[in-house]
Amino acid sequence: RSTLDRSSAASDVYKRQRFLPLICISMLLAQAACSPIGLAVGAGASVVRASQTERGLKGSAEDLQTRAEVLHYLFQKDVDLFSAVSVSVTQGRVLLTGKVKGPKDRIEATKLAWKATGVAEVINELQVIDRSSIADHAKDILINKSLQARLLVDQEIKFINYTVDTVNGTVYLFGIAQNQEELERVIAVVRQTNYVENIVNYVTIK
Repeated sequence: RSTLDRSSAASDVYKRQRFLPLICISMLLAQAACSPIGLAVGAGASVVRASQTERGLKGSAEDLQTRAEVLHYLFQKDVDLFSAVSVSVTQGRVLLTGKVKGPKDRIEATKLAWKATGVAEVINELQVIDRSSIADHAKDILINKSLQARLLVDQEIKFINYTVDTVNGTVYLFGIAQNQEELERVIAVVRQTNYVENIVNYVTIK
């Protein structure tokens, strides 16, 4: 093997070791949520949060299991792909967001997501080619934090049922709204947030 090959292999091993704890935690949480004992003891605060969502404990456990499987398949296929893709799951609907190197990566991520148990739909919003700078990435983080804070304190919004993700100024909304009025209120908050360029809504009405 050439020095370049050995260097590449060592880099891949390092990346896998770096992300392995996240995969293990995701799988353990999924197993705990699906286990009667885990529900009572192992899952802790995560179970309390799950019980408050529209899906309840069973539905949340199923979504958690699906997400863990998708992450596992991404990790096994390509560590770089795993680190580039964000996965959200609600009612068996899988939302993929993030930035990947090429069209083949978008297709591969979709195929891997469909392999997971309980997947009813895969929504691929992965953007090809990372055109963002460090400043753009920081701006996305700022948008996300600001939105989460504003939605959390709004008494007319059940924020626990929503997932918010921001990529290159585009905000992706995912989850379950109590009614149309609540959804419109959420969208209004997003529109009033600084630096938001676009809104993609995948929220379903209860």
